[in-house]
Amino acid sequence: MSDLDIFKGNSLVSGDLFKSLMDDNKKMAGGSGASGRRISIRGSRFRMVVDGEQVSVSKNSTLNMVIVDAASIGRTYYEGAFDAENPSAPVCWSGDTRKPSDDVPEDQRKAATCGECPMNVKGSGQGESRACRFSQRLAVMLEGENDQVYQLQLPATSIFGSAEGADMGLQAYIKYLSAHNTPAIAVMTEMRFDDDATAPKLYFRPVRALDEEELKAAIALRDSDEAKKAIEFTVAQTDGVQKKPAAKKEDPKAEKKPAVKKEESEQDEVGEPTKVTKAPKKAEPETKSADALADVLAEWDD
Repeated sequence: MSDLDIFKGNSLVSGDLFKSLMDDNKKMAGGSGASGRRISIRGSRFRMVVDGEQVSVSKNSTLNMVIVDAASIGRTYYEGAFDAENPSAPVCWSGDTRKPSDDVPEDQRKAATCGECPMNVKGSGQGESRACRFSQRLAVMLEGENDQVYQLQLPATSIFGSAEGADMGLQAYIKYLSAHNTPAIAVMTEMRFDDDATAPKLYFRPVRALDEEELKAAIALRDSDEAKKAIEFTVAQTDGVQKKPAAKKEDPKAEKKPAVKKEESEQDEVGEPTKVTKAPKKAEPETKSADALADVLAEWDD
C-alpha cells in the first residue's frame, strides 16, 4: 500500500480545516503563499497571468470585477523596446510621481527627483511621449472568484481624461461614484476596451451592487497580504522578472541579428495626460439620492 493511500476516503482532506492548514505547508516550504496573479491588457485582451505564466486569454472585450484597493498614481521607466518573450524589470519607478521609490538602486536612478529626470521630458519616449510613464496599480476581485486577488496595472490613458457619456476613465469613474456617495468596493464594475484606441485603453461603468457575501469577501481581501502586494509590487516583481545582465560589448566582426520587433504592451500609451477644459454640468449628477447606488444604476439603464 502506498503511503498516500492513507488520505483516500478521508473526508477531512477536502474540508475547510485541511484547506486552512495547507497554509502552514507553504510557510514551511519557504513560500509566502501569494500566487502572483495579475491581469494583463496587452493587445487589448484580458490575459490572466499567474506567477509570470499566461494561463488564459478572454475573448470578451468586457470583464466584471470589484476594485478592492488601489495604489497612488506612479511612474515606471523601462529601458529599451518591450519584448513579450523576454520581459525585463523596470529600471526606475516612483510611487508618488515626485521621486524614485526607496527600493530603486542608486545606480539605476536617472535623477534625484522626477521633475528633473531626463526620462520625464517630452520626446524621450516614442514620438512626443515621455519614456517614464504614468500608471496605477489596482487590487481587484473578479466576479465569481471571491477568494482571489488580481493585480491590474493601468496605463495613463485608462486613468485620466474627462467623462464622455458612458466612456469614463478610472478617475472620472471614481468621481462619479463619489458624487453618489457610493464606495467603489461596494459595486461590481465593468471594464471595457476602447475599440478605437491604438493602444490598450479601458473604460469603467457600474453594473450592480454587491450582495452581502460578495461585499464581505471584498472587504476581507482588501485587508489581505495579497492585496497589499498587488498595489505595492511592480508587474516585474509580481511575475518574478529578473533584471537583465549588462549587455556585452558588440564584436564588430560578428554578424548582426535583426532587431526584435516591438510588440504592443499594456504599458503603451499615447502621449501624456493633459488638462481638459471642464465640460458643462450635464456630465455631473444633479442630485444625491438617499438610495445612492440605485440612482447610479438607474442612470445607466436610461
